[in-house]
Amino acid sequence: MIRIAMWSGPRNLSTAMMRSFGSRADTFVSDEPFYGCFLTQKGLDHPMREEVIQSMDCDWRRVMNNLSGQPPEGSSVWYQKHMWHHMTGPIGYDHFAGFTHAFLIREPERMIASYLRKREAAHFEDFGLERQAEFFERETDRLGHPPPVIDANDVLSDPAGVLSKLCAALGIPWDPAMLSWAPGRRETDGIWAAHWYNAVEKSTGFGPPETEPVELSAEDQRLAARCRLYYERLAAHRLSP
Repeated sequence: MIRIAMWSGPRNLSTAMMRSFGSRADTFVSDEPFYGCFLTQKGLDHPMREEVIQSMDCDWRRVMNNLSGQPPEGSSVWYQKHMWHHMTGPIGYDHFAGFTHAFLIREPERMIASYLRKREAAHFEDFGLERQAEFFERETDRLGHPPPVIDANDVLSDPAGVLSKLCAALGIPWDPAMLSWAPGRRETDGIWAAHWYNAVEKSTGFGPPETEPVELSAEDQRLAARCRLYYERLAAHRLSP
């Protein structure tokens, strides 16, 4: 049995990746299990805040204990979709002993532009990139080599090529079922799907690669430049298509 902690920020193709892994017969998926803990601790005004809190266990210790236990439904692979900015308070790298870590990144300009289609403003803290660097460096030290990193646009450019390399790096067999899925919502989706998952719910697979130019305000361009410092540290190790 393998527990995969897939780390990304918001708007990084993370839900499509969850759909992809959820298409495997051997895999159970969990959708941002620390979101309720994060909202409870931070008190931020996120879309559907109260509904999210009411729908989840918001005690980080119980959540962590559950994620460290046996996977639901007797699955041999437990794919856990995690967001960097949800790792607040006492939750840290050492709590994930025994997990297999992977990292999903996206060009900052496209990530920010996508985020702004759902929120009025974007801030550095919304993306958790400092925790990204911490986890990546600590896992690299533990393994003696970088853990697997995939770039969202590389996945869109060559889904089979990148995902088959990812599976090899994770130590699980490649399954072509990961390339397509039925449209609609899943029981495993967080309640926030109503706000965030409109495009994914209509999809049946990965879309085309992103080639259109991105326009950002001067302020958001400065944010992208700050984020790019972290993006490039991981992008240097990404699995190429």
